Amino acid sequence: MIEDSRFAQDVDDVVPETPTLPDGWTAEDPGAGSAELADELIALLGAHQEAARGWSSAGPDDIEMRVSEVAALTHANLVVRDPEGAVRAWGSVQDRATNRMIYDHVVARDLPGADAERCSRILLGWAEGQAREVGQARGLTTQQIDAGAFADDERQHAWFRAAGFAHARNWWQMSRPVTPDEADLVDDPARWEADGVVFRLVDREGSNMPADDDLRAVHDVLESAFLDHFNSREETFAEFLHRLREDPGHRWHHWWLAELEGDQGWEPAGALVGTLVENADGPHASYVDYIGVLSSARGRGVAKGLLRTVIADAARRGRDSVGLEVDADSPTGADGLYTAMGWVTKYRTQSWHRDIRV
Repeated sequence: MIEDSRFAQDVDDVVPETPTLPDGWTAEDPGAGSAELADELIALLGAHQEAARGWSSAGPDDIEMRVSEVAALTHANLVVRDPEGAVRAWGSVQDRATNRMIYDHVVARDLPGADAERCSRILLGWAEGQAREVGQARGLTTQQIDAGAFADDERQHAWFRAAGFAHARNWWQMSRPVTPDEADLVDDPARWEADGVVFRLVDREGSNMPADDDLRAVHDVLESAFLDHFNSREETFAEFLHRLREDPGHRWHHWWLAELEGDQGWEPAGALVGTLVENADGPHASYVDYIGVLSSARGRGVAKGLLRTVIADAARRGRDSVGLEVDADSPTGADGLYTAMGWVTKYRTQSWHRDIRV
């Protein structure tokens, strides 16, 4: 299990001395957070999303994933407050895997240009300091910062470019509507079989917790399936399990395995990990966090069968859609399968990378 955070616990150790904030402004670690802080961060993130892509989807889950006691082992946060104490900027880092630190960067859209620039530079300098801390704790010589931006957010792009980041990848954020009749898309999302492939939920033991063997099988399949994918990084079983379980949308009954019959019996060939997306003003949705198929099993309909399973499951639960993220530059052509099965791109995002010498 993960026992200790690799991030610097004293903000003063990693917040840059320059640039300085305007008089009366402060930069601080918000801690595990409170209801008041959560409301401020939701409003800040929502305004950022609306300005960059046209609408907001920010909610409590976005905050809980980053600023909570559960998240503290693998996340660190910095907020910048104005003289009235209002949060005007927020940086969040996640120790995701070996040599991969995820970074979220949010600066209030109504700030004057000079103030926004200083807040941005403070956050980026703090993220650089945290990258060194994580890299040192992992025994690395360089530590990657993996930052995200909306495709049309030129302000964010300019800040990242000036800080030494490079545009590394494009992503399509896709969604597919779900209709009630699709509940019968498969015989039973818990277990069904087609063309020699068995699709089933991970087994549950007496305590109703999933069987360890099945969880390890999901991890092994995904690690192997993504070996040749962009920016793939080795993640231990403990890190993998902790990270997915800390997601507020995590549900054990959204984990599936696909198996093919081999010399040793039924053997894992594919896996899908899904989550619940709760919507305050409408039906909930399902989301595909991961779907992977072993190279030896490709061409057998495994990926399509897993996708049909999650669609049927969503329909039976009264969900209105299933979302997923696609590497727009992937050579595998996965987007063709998604498009053929009804997924459409809602918006686009980018990855920006910077390697920090530890």
